[in-house]
Amino acid sequence: MNENDRERAILVGDNPFLGISHLSQNRARSRGKNLDSPEHCAYLISMSVENGANGFMFSVSDKTLSIVEELRKNGMLDSIDLYCIVPYAYEYVRLATQAGGFSGLAKKMFKEMNFSGKITGIFRGLMGVVKSDIASLMKVYLSYEISRIMSSAGETANLKSILLHQVVTDLALAFNLESIFKTYVEYIQNYNGIKPGFNTGNFPYLVKKLKEWNIDLSEVVIAAPFNKVGFQMNPSKEECEKTLAILPGPTVIAISILAAGYLTPMEAVDYIRGLPNIKGVVVGVSKEKHAHETFKLLKEKLTS
Repeated sequence: MNENDRERAILVGDNPFLGISHLSQNRARSRGKNLDSPEHCAYLISMSVENGANGFMFSVSDKTLSIVEELRKNGMLDSIDLYCIVPYAYEYVRLATQAGGFSGLAKKMFKEMNFSGKITGIFRGLMGVVKSDIASLMKVYLSYEISRIMSSAGETANLKSILLHQVVTDLALAFNLESIFKTYVEYIQNYNGIKPGFNTGNFPYLVKKLKEWNIDLSEVVIAAPFNKVGFQMNPSKEECEKTLAILPGPTVIAISILAAGYLTPMEAVDYIRGLPNIKGVVVGVSKEKHAHETFKLLKEKLTS
């Protein structure tokens, strides 16, 4: 077993817990009401860990943070790594609706930050609003999200990476917002042991721009689709594979490896294990059978 294999991340994904299916909403709803229970979701993650998983990748939301709290109560967080994706856009749309629009949402966030002791974060955020300083606003937002994560997971949790959500990453790419990427990377790197990351649906273009902006590719994590049939691999499967091969090392977390259920776990693993520079994989689970069979296979094939 080489060094890269030993470090390979085998992560449980949160899509089933949030009712997300990349094929259809009917399929997402059919996964069962048990997934509404944070306790049951935490149980499925525990089952996955027993069978080979070593981490949890999740969008930061009230639901997923409640799952993290359950994992902490059960003593599971000592043995798994956390990869967090921010922001979870749906939650903020829902909260804005409930709080009476953007102003109500902002008040709610500042109140929660005040409660958690993030006074300096509030000050930076207010100054950012006054100055229309995007960098300051990003820093205060990240400070807020990190405080939420730590509140649920505990200060000793193995928080490996905080990744910008695909919507934010790809929108910032589209507008060539170099300052967003640099500010984000520099800010996250201030937290010891946490790597900045990017969730993207435009992997080759993201890598091209990060190189152009002199952002060290070996110091970031990238979550991007990789699967045998090219599902969600933009602009093409071939271009994604070509870009993957030129990376300085294993920095990519492969998502959508099952192509939304089109591929069997064995087909998915056979493809992934032949790729260079894959740091790990993420797979969602909705049933005990999945937790047992899928992660047992992933551990056997990806770490041996």
